[in-house]
Amino acid sequence: MAFEGLGEKLQQAFADLRGKGKLSERDIDAALREIRRALLEADVNFKVAKDFIANVRTKAMGEEVFGSLKPDQTVIKIVRDELTELLGGTSSKLMLSSNGVTVIMLVGLQGAGKTTTAGKLALMLKKKGHKPLLAACDVYRPAAIKQLQVLGEQIDIPVFRMDEKVDPVR
Repeated sequence: MAFEGLGEKLQQAFADLRGKGKLSERDIDAALREIRRALLEADVNFKVAKDFIANVRTKAMGEEVFGSLKPDQTVIKIVRDELTELLGGTSSKLMLSSNGVTVIMLVGLQGAGKTTTAGKLALMLKKKGHKPLLAACDVYRPAAIKQLQVLGEQIDIPVFRMDEKVDPVR
């Protein structure tokens, strides 16, 4: 997933802020530089990353941070709130069919994390009492079919697959 490494990189940026009794403008700028780098490495559009950092910087440079008892946590909260707003501001529920089968198709660029996401979704649905079935239909990367089978075995969810010579689209 594009955002999978983002969390770790954000944690690293925040690690430099933690434990400091007071934050200087230099501390905040250094953390924001790392956050910007993490966003760009996660393929976030340059303008979106630039605007995001500008919004966080404006809020982080306010009295809210410098006057707070735990400035590091305040900056982390500002970043979290801005990320939530950037991603739509509200959480969306997965809409499942009340009668019959719900089909969820994952589409995206190669290496975006579709196979891993499919496994995570299936496990989440299984834990909620549903009976997911994974279908291996990657037409460009046959190794993804094997990867999905391995994931299915690990989480005890069946995987439908066709012979390698069969075109999944057909």
